Amino acid sequence: MSRPYPFSRAAALACTLGFLAFLVLQIVERPASATHQQPNQQSVLTGQAAFTDAAHESPGIRRHLTVADLSAPAPQESVDNGPAIVPRPANVLPIAPKGFKVELYATGLDNPRLIRTAPNGDLFLAESETGKIKVFRGVGADGKAAQLSVFAEGLHQPFGIAFYPAGPHPAWVYIGNTDGIVRFPYKNGDLTAAGPSQHIADLPGGGRLRGGGHWTRDVVFSRDGTKLFASVGSHSNVDDSDTHPEEFHRADVLEFTPEGNFVKIYASGLRNCVGEAINPVTGELWCSTNERDGLGNNYPPDYITHVREDGFYGWPWFLYGGPGGGIQDPRHPGKHPELQAKVITPDILVNPHFASLEMLFYSGSQFPAEYKGEGFAAEHGSWNRAKRGGYEVIRLPMKNGHATGEYEDFLTGFVLPDGTVWGRPVGVAQANDGSLFVSDDGSRSIWHVSYVGKK
Repeated sequence: MSRPYPFSRAAALACTLGFLAFLVLQIVERPASATHQQPNQQSVLTGQAAFTDAAHESPGIRRHLTVADLSAPAPQESVDNGPAIVPRPANVLPIAPKGFKVELYATGLDNPRLIRTAPNGDLFLAESETGKIKVFRGVGADGKAAQLSVFAEGLHQPFGIAFYPAGPHPAWVYIGNTDGIVRFPYKNGDLTAAGPSQHIADLPGGGRLRGGGHWTRDVVFSRDGTKLFASVGSHSNVDDSDTHPEEFHRADVLEFTPEGNFVKIYASGLRNCVGEAINPVTGELWCSTNERDGLGNNYPPDYITHVREDGFYGWPWFLYGGPGGGIQDPRHPGKHPELQAKVITPDILVNPHFASLEMLFYSGSQFPAEYKGEGFAAEHGSWNRAKRGGYEVIRLPMKNGHATGEYEDFLTGFVLPDGTVWGRPVGVAQANDGSLFVSDDGSRSIWHVSYVGKK
C-alpha cells in the first residue's frame, strides 16, 4: 500500500527519511530509566475506533473489539494486498514501550518460525523451509547469541516444539512436522540430537510437501502431561468439509497420548490454530487463530481464545458472534442449522487478517509486575486487507487467568511509512531471565526485548 503525497518526489523522500529518523530517535534516545506507562482507561479504543492498520499501531495503545462492533460480510472489499518485503533500513529497530530495550540477537536465518525455550534456557527455533531445528545459547557481550548449533535437520516443514515431561529434566523434545509428530531423545544441554527421531503420529494434510493448505503444526502438552495437543489448520479457506475429504481432521485441535496414540478431536471449527499455549493459572489450552479470508477488510477478526474441550468454533459453516451462537457463512447458506447455537465466541478479537501466530503466557519477573500472567502473541500481518494490519507483537491483558477481551500494541515498527514491510513477527518465547525473544521471518532475524526501566 503506497501512501500518496501531494508534493514532489524529493519532498516525499525527505518526509519519509525524517519520519524514520524520528522512529530511530524514539529508540536510541529513550532513557534507560523511563518508567513503563500503563495505558489508562481512556486510552482503550472501542467500537469502530478499535479497528486499525499498521500506520496507527503504537506501543501502549489498547483496543477492545466485540461482536457488536462487526459489520456484515463484504466480499466485494476483498483484495490481494500481500506485503512487499524490503531490507531493514539501517538503524531502524522494532519499537517497544518506554523502558524496554530491543536488540538484534541473530540474523541471516532461513525462514525462522516458531521459537521455544528449553528448561535450561536454550532457545529452540524451527527453520521450517529448510527442515531444521536450531539451538541458540546465551547472550554475548555484543547482544548476539553466544553459541549456535543445528539440533536436527531433514524434517518436514517443522514448526511446533515441546519438551516432555515438564520440569527441569525432560527426556524428549517433540516436533510438529507438517505431516506428523516426531520426537528426539533429549537431556538438558544437548545441542544436537542424541539419537534419531521417532515418528509417533501421523497428521493429516501438510503443506507444499503433502498437498496444500495450512501447513503449520504446533504441539503442546496439557499441564498434567497426560495429553498432547496438535493443531492442524484447514486445507482450504472455506471448503465444505462434508464434501471435501481432504478436510478430514483439519481445522481441529487433535488430542494424542504422549506416546502418540490418537484419542479424539479435542476441539473443532478452528480454521487455523497456529499457536498453542497452556494458561498457567487455569490450565486451559489456548489457541492463536487465523480466521477465513474473502469477506471484507474488517471481517472477520482473527482471534485468540481458550479452547473448550469438545467445543465448536464455527468453521466452515458459521462465523462466531451471531444471535444464538453463529452467523451463517454466506458461502454455505442453510448448512448445518443444528450447529448454529454451538458456535463459541472467542475471548479476544484482534483486528481482521492480522495472521495471529505463536503465543505465550508471561511467567517471568524481568518485566514490570503487571505483565505477570498476561499473554503475548505475534501478529504476522495481513495480505487480504486494503490497509495493512498486524506486523506486530501484542500484549493480552488477563485478570485472574481470564482475558479482559482487550489487546495492546507491544512491539511495532515493522512497516515503513510507504507501506512496505521489512519484518514479520512469527514466534515469541520467554527466556529464563524473563526477557522475550521474537522471531521475524521478514528480516530473517531474532529480536531480544528486555526491560531496563524502573519498576
